[in-house]
Amino acid sequence: MFDTPLKSTIKSLSVEPILKGNSLNTFYGRSHILRDVNFSIHPGEGIALLGRNGMGKTTLLKSLMGIVRARSGQVHVRGQNMSAAPTYKISKLGVAYVPEGRGIFPNLNVRENLMMAARTGMNGRNDWDFDRVMNTFPRLGERINNGGWQLSGGEQQMLTIGRALMTNPDLLILDEATEGLAPIIAQEIWEIVKHIRSTGIAAVVVDKNHRALTSICDRAMIMVRGQVMFDGPSVQLKAQPEIIHQHLGV
Repeated sequence: MFDTPLKSTIKSLSVEPILKGNSLNTFYGRSHILRDVNFSIHPGEGIALLGRNGMGKTTLLKSLMGIVRARSGQVHVRGQNMSAAPTYKISKLGVAYVPEGRGIFPNLNVRENLMMAARTGMNGRNDWDFDRVMNTFPRLGERINNGGWQLSGGEQQMLTIGRALMTNPDLLILDEATEGLAPIIAQEIWEIVKHIRSTGIAAVVVDKNHRALTSICDRAMIMVRGQVMFDGPSVQLKAQPEIIHQHLGV
């Protein structure tokens, strides 16, 4: 299924990045997690963020979103310095974040989980409304009145992605896209991500399945102990299996 990379929708990397981190250093107490990490993603681009557990991937995403504050370095969203901005202000600039663990509201049903997030995007865009999300996730339509706690893991992941799309983002950040899901459900999630990318939405996706990720993302980044050890085209990474073996352990 994932034999060739998804064709890039990027017009030119000379345009301003949607999201950029410069020399980010993030600590948890005395533990130095991110070490001078640089990151950028441009409109329409897809980045596979790879690495073993505990290498700093989630910390990078949280630092970019303002959930965890970097001790030094800067975060820019659409050219604006948002290093000290709260997360909701970053989100309002067209960045949607799907966290590890999904974070749906178990006491709300599917419709309520989706509608609470509904808003127009930048420049008044409303490409992703309730009907489009239902068409993209027909399984959710079958569970429309079910509470979040009544959904399977795969259905919860579809719901949290659908909820993010209801904000009409230009960038979707998806942490641990298929963690804990059965292979057949994981395959369904990959098809959904591929479809979302084909609509022009940029994406940063974290997952252990490097084969799936590098086939739907233009670029790959590998993090090792809080540093970026590889950052280049996905086709370049796939041509260097020794790097995959060394840093991903497969």
